[in-house]
Amino acid sequence: MLHSDRLQNAPAKDAFYDLLKGATYNWRLFLSRVSSFLIVTCFKPLTGDHRNRVLIYDDSTYRRHRSKHVELLSRVRDHTTGHYVRGFRMPTLGWSDGVTFIPLAFSLLSSQKKKNRYQEMDASVDKRTLGYRRRKEALMKGTEVLFCLLDAINPLELGAQTLLFDSWFAFPGVIKRVVKNYPLQVICMLKRMPRVYYTYEGKRYTLTQLYHQIRKKRGRAKILASAFVGLGVDEDGSEQRAKIVFVRDHHRSKQWLALLTTSLEQTDEEVVRVYGKRWAIECFFKMTKSHLRLAKECQCRNYDALIAHTTIVFLRYIMLAWSAREEQDPRTLGNLFSLCCDEIEDLRFAEALMTLLELLSSTLMHFSLHHPLFPSCFSNC
Repeated sequence: MLHSDRLQNAPAKDAFYDLLKGATYNWRLFLSRVSSFLIVTCFKPLTGDHRNRVLIYDDSTYRRHRSKHVELLSRVRDHTTGHYVRGFRMPTLGWSDGVTFIPLAFSLLSSQKKKNRYQEMDASVDKRTLGYRRRKEALMKGTEVLFCLLDAINPLELGAQTLLFDSWFAFPGVIKRVVKNYPLQVICMLKRMPRVYYTYEGKRYTLTQLYHQIRKKRGRAKILASAFVGLGVDEDGSEQRAKIVFVRDHHRSKQWLALLTTSLEQTDEEVVRVYGKRWAIECFFKMTKSHLRLAKECQCRNYDALIAHTTIVFLRYIMLAWSAREEQDPRTLGNLFSLCCDEIEDLRFAEALMTLLELLSSTLMHFSLHHPLFPSCFSNC
């Protein structure tokens, strides 16, 4: 686009690259402010209070196959394929109401191990800038970056009550920290880890041991069993309680999956239904990589430029999501939709039955007046 004639009197090409490479621009704040404004003003009014608004945290691979000199480029493992690739891990925090997904914040993580990094941090970056802090964050663990992203948003303003994430981050320490420090409940998938224990009826079990210990439902039930467990004692001496729900793996009927929720009042079916909203972030990753050319159209080697370009791609997705919601959701019609809803408001069963009986009586009366041979008893209905 910089070489085309679409932009009249546009700045020089170097001006755009200087903007992308700027170490003083707070791209995370910019993205979170735009996303929060659209959620509060556009998407929240379209979602009823009875529906679950959730935050979703997951990471994906930011690939740079042909690169060698990109700043902080590292060898990272792609969880979907199990292979190692050149690039970054891209943990992302987003918001969803079950219909629309909106990205809120992200980070590009390099490897913590120096031997897995192809390039190191640029030594000329001013340590007082945001760019230097971004680079230091790139060397953190994905579980620690989760809390950096949560600090960048306000869950209460967004109306989110639950945080969803996959089994890669489902450690008791992470779950307890989220519930203690943020106004959020947690629903996550659990992984069968031999060194992670849950307290059940006074004894400690691994996830596999717990599954064999509790009683299962008979037959081909989709939800096999559930149990209330403890996640361990905090620093103040209180134990975090949670519920684990075991469900049948529909890909492998003889296998099972485990979901954990810190909201003890939720039913087993509700836990499964709410966790299903996590799929929205997978569709988001697919959309940005396949159609918005994430990590493909920008060939900059500067780490700040990668952050800036990713932010711009996310903003383009937000505009597409907003446009799609405006065109497809009838509630965007405003008062006209409300008036239509009032006209077709659901009737109670008794009211509907009385309406049908009155209609039947008037129809029979009209028929008896025009047909004298019609039995007169029907006229007294």
